[in-house]
Amino acid sequence: MSSRILRPALVTAAMVAVGLTTACGPSTQSAGATVPAATGRASDAPAGDAAASASASASASPSTSASASASASASASSSPSPSRAQTQAAAPKPSRTSAAPAPAKVPGPGYDSSADAQQLINAALSSAKADGRNVLLDFGANWCGNCKAADKVFGQSQTAALLGASYHLVKIDIGGNSSANSALLRKYSPSGGTYTMPVLVVVSPSGTVRVDTHVTGNPSPTSEGINSFLRKWAS
Repeated sequence: MSSRILRPALVTAAMVAVGLTTACGPSTQSAGATVPAATGRASDAPAGDAAASASASASASPSTSASASASASASASSSPSPSRAQTQAAAPKPSRTSAAPAPAKVPGPGYDSSADAQQLINAALSSAKADGRNVLLDFGANWCGNCKAADKVFGQSQTAALLGASYHLVKIDIGGNSSANSALLRKYSPSGGTYTMPVLVVVSPSGTVRVDTHVTGNPSPTSEGINSFLRKWAS
């Protein structure tokens, strides 16, 4: 009877042991092996590798910062800044107020016997020193035919423009009895003798005689002759 009781107990114990083996299964890992950790976790890397990684990261940071700084500096230096010429070009320019000197006044026809010729010459020389024009002395008389013809040419627009641009014209009457005016003629045309009117004398701003038609001969009292004379001695 005791053997009958023990046999079921042994059978039960054997069944329990088989069930445990089936549920757990035989181990395929060798003793001391570890389960691989999930990739990318810094805590699973060896200590030496972690230190090297940290050192590389730290050494790379200054280089990266320096590169970023250099890039920013290059960008700032390469940014086009407006040049002085561009700034001046952009700024509005003031309008020019300076203009060419006004033409000199050209006296009307005829010779004024009552005028103070010396005073007129002095005023013309003073103006010539200021603006660089020459002084043209016209010695003539109201009864002189060539003087009248020259007067008409002086009144023409082209000739008047030449006179106004380059000369201060002074007309001096030597057809009367003015000893003062005759003395001025001999001063600026000292060769003497018989004078053929008009006598044209070009004087520089410094008072030096440049040409005396009593010596060189009078130009033709036409627009071509007088204009050619004026252009020749304008400078």
